Amino acid sequence: MPAAKPSRKALLHRTWALFAFFFLPGLVMASWATRTPAIRDTLSVSTAGMGIVLFGLSVGSMSGILCSGWLVKRFGTHSIIRSGMTLMVTGMLIMSVALYFSSPVLFALGLAVLGMGLGSAEVAMNVEGAIVEGLLKKTVLPMMHGFYSLGTLAGAGVGMGLTAIEFGAYGHLGLIGLLVIVPIAIAIRAIPHGVGKDNADDAANAHEPHPPFYKDIQLLLIGTIVLAMAFAEGSANDWLPLLMVDGHGFSPTSGSLIYVGFTLGMTVGRFTGGWFIDRYSRVTVVRACALMGILGIGMIIFVDSPFMAGVSVILWGLGTSLGFPLTISAAGDTGPDPATRVSVVAASGYVAFLVGPPLLGFLGEHYGLRLAMLVVLALMVVAALIAKAVAKPSQSPQLAGETE
Repeated sequence: MPAAKPSRKALLHRTWALFAFFFLPGLVMASWATRTPAIRDTLSVSTAGMGIVLFGLSVGSMSGILCSGWLVKRFGTHSIIRSGMTLMVTGMLIMSVALYFSSPVLFALGLAVLGMGLGSAEVAMNVEGAIVEGLLKKTVLPMMHGFYSLGTLAGAGVGMGLTAIEFGAYGHLGLIGLLVIVPIAIAIRAIPHGVGKDNADDAANAHEPHPPFYKDIQLLLIGTIVLAMAFAEGSANDWLPLLMVDGHGFSPTSGSLIYVGFTLGMTVGRFTGGWFIDRYSRVTVVRACALMGILGIGMIIFVDSPFMAGVSVILWGLGTSLGFPLTISAAGDTGPDPATRVSVVAASGYVAFLVGPPLLGFLGEHYGLRLAMLVVLALMVVAALIAKAVAKPSQSPQLAGETE
């Protein structure tokens, strides 16, 4: 981290650049997620086969995530965000070409490149966001993640419209891949060089060595919460349109509309979450979110009603909206070496978000996608039970109990 404190104007530009960098991956992810029924048909694969294709995203994201901590410390957040965004664009263009040639293997390769870019860049963005939040001395991470949800809302809306007019999925993905290049090139200029690299922090770490993260019980519990909520979010991104089409009998266009409801819930939750966190407590908000998610996912599984399906996905979106930004904040202020702690929790979230949902494809093939979501429901129950792990350090155990 640079020794000199940035000017207010530079910090404002940096914050808006991060808003853009959260918005663009949301736009990209929703652009192809809303077209999953068309993608499955174009590639001529089954539900289980689609799960195998989605493992391309898992492999790429795992590669990016596992290297992200070392890469940020070695090169800084600026370089990793820039290279990750470049890979994201490249992956989208490969996926477009793959759909044109109806090649599942090439599409999986494009997903791998996309996942590698997202896995590395978004961990770096969360490290950068936690640093900016500290400099601003106010809660902004939920709003940053709100811009991701805003991006998914925009992408879902575009996807729904293009699905309705039967615009080719390969043209849709290629167009989005090209459109995001210019904003990436503009926004990266506001991110300072050297942030996150090993420097003055090394000296501080040398004075007071701390145990490895896997011995920190609170950090592991925080990681479990983000794993559960990110799994629920990723499951909706990967499977919600198909779940509505195959599990509830919706048309492809209606399935995309239902996905818009989910992204709307996510967006509202993240843009309003800071107020609730400051007014109540992180523990209360995490538990309330988990309970809304449990209610929404449970109704999706057990209630067969188009109206209730619409209500359920909004609850699902609200329930998972604050899990990621809230646990990132909790990781940064509950122990030493905030950058490393943020990287660990962010990596846990992205592993669950990108790697977990494809596994549901195999369960969905044998038991149906609705019953496969029981795994997601169980994880949200766990998150509700261990919500106390995100309590702020200033809270005594007695106060933390009172605020639950």
